[in-house]
Amino acid sequence: MFESLMLLVGATVLLLGSPGPAPLALAASSATFGVRNSLPFLGGILAGLLAAIAGALFGVAALLKTAPQLALALQIIAALYIARIAWRIATAPVLPTAEQRQDKPSLLDGFILNLLNPKAYMAFLALFSQFLLPGDEEYLRYGLTAMVCFGCAIVVDLGWLLAGGALRRVFSHPKWARTVRCLLALAMLATVLLGLLLWHT
Repeated sequence: MFESLMLLVGATVLLLGSPGPAPLALAASSATFGVRNSLPFLGGILAGLLAAIAGALFGVAALLKTAPQLALALQIIAALYIARIAWRIATAPVLPTAEQRQDKPSLLDGFILNLLNPKAYMAFLALFSQFLLPGDEEYLRYGLTAMVCFGCAIVVDLGWLLAGGALRRVFSHPKWARTVRCLLALAMLATVLLGLLLWHT
């Protein structure tokens, strides 16, 4: 059991913790608007992951795997949505006022970001098919695996959020703020484009 658990944790951290649009958006948001102001965005991303876990359990991931046109449509919509969030981060004022901080990514932004992300569903489909924890009852095996995956997601996403917060001083410096924010926004877009290319190879 311990070995299976460690394999599941390792695979989950690698799949969910690698630099992708959601982790980079979390880091960029906390670096731009602060950790506290980005907590709702984190909550939305985690809620979207719960939806992806449920989707993997109830067959949405299998549907996306057998319907590449639907998966591509979702990928494109998600890419456009991520581009919108990247633009808001890149164009945010160097030292946003309380009113300007209202434009920070919201809980709904985070939820939609992962809800539209077919890669999230496919990641959990892979985890459930390859790293399902052992047990006597099937529903307990899936439930426990889902809880471990979600726990790993919380730790990984908090790590990205805090890493972005640690960069806040750089982001607040007028000389570097715009350049660094634009670079992070471009990195978000690059991961989306790379995902679209890899999806069809």
